[in-house]
Amino acid sequence: MCKRLKLLVFGLIAALVFTASSGFVLEAAAKENGKTAIVIASFGTTVPSAVKSIVNIMDKTKEAFPGIEVRVTFTSNIIRSVWRKRQTDPEKWLGQGIPEEILYVTNIIATIGDLREEGYRNIIVQPTHMFYMEQSQDLKSYVDGLASIHTTKEKWRPFDKLVMGRPALGQPGDRYSYHEDLAEAVKTLAPDVELAEKEGALLVYMGHGNEHWSTGIYAEFQKKMRDVYPDVTTFIGVVEGMPALDDIMSHIKYTGIRKIVLKPFMIVAGDHATNDMAGPEEDSWVSVLKKEGFDVTPVLEGLGSNDAFAELFVDHIRDAAEANGISLK
Repeated sequence: MCKRLKLLVFGLIAALVFTASSGFVLEAAAKENGKTAIVIASFGTTVPSAVKSIVNIMDKTKEAFPGIEVRVTFTSNIIRSVWRKRQTDPEKWLGQGIPEEILYVTNIIATIGDLREEGYRNIIVQPTHMFYMEQSQDLKSYVDGLASIHTTKEKWRPFDKLVMGRPALGQPGDRYSYHEDLAEAVKTLAPDVELAEKEGALLVYMGHGNEHWSTGIYAEFQKKMRDVYPDVTTFIGVVEGMPALDDIMSHIKYTGIRKIVLKPFMIVAGDHATNDMAGPEEDSWVSVLKKEGFDVTPVLEGLGSNDAFAELFVDHIRDAAEANGISLK
């Protein structure tokens, strides 16, 4: 083979190697620089005044991760159906300050699907649920199902990373201690304790609870509140499951304190807070407690409006990103 031909063959081989390696580098770079998004997954609310708690969590997330796309979804089918009906009169709701992304909220599949169509390949779904119960279990099933999609050619796989953070009070497992998550949450409730102490009152929370999963987490949280804030006696009851108000009533009476600060132990002060907790009906918590002779001060503010509590979700997003190699810069 003449010298010129050898040089030509060598040049062609080098070009092919360079092209192939460049292709691999570009593909790797594309995956490395894949767009990242965060989905705030809330149970949701139909009460306009309660929306601010969800918006506050979204705002804190956007502040913590500037440049990262943040979307919202509601995990409750019933609540989404109410907002869908309200979309027929958008001016009414937008005029009340309801953000467009709340008015036109979609389910988790649609939200993730829209992000994928827009080129987002790394997605962190952050539930704003209180603890890992029914809603979180169902949400994780959706996330894991979509994340498990594999294609014949790897490059057509829809996501690089699709993961889920943990709720406010954590979840079972050995990676993150829910006892530590619970302790961090307790720290954020100092303003509630200060209010009760100022009023010389008990601090009574209404949680949502669940009829299908253990609600023992509430008892543990109540104990931790009393350990950290011994000058104020805290009680937590739930709407569904145990302990109901009837279950803790005798303990409340036993304290001998006749004043109560009553707050929702929920992300939003929604339907349960405005009706079951503070409504005028005779079976609302306010009515029952007043009938028993207590001086009750209801506070209609969800935990999501507490900036320190909202930051818990930001921390959990950061943990999920770090654990799964997702950059939030």
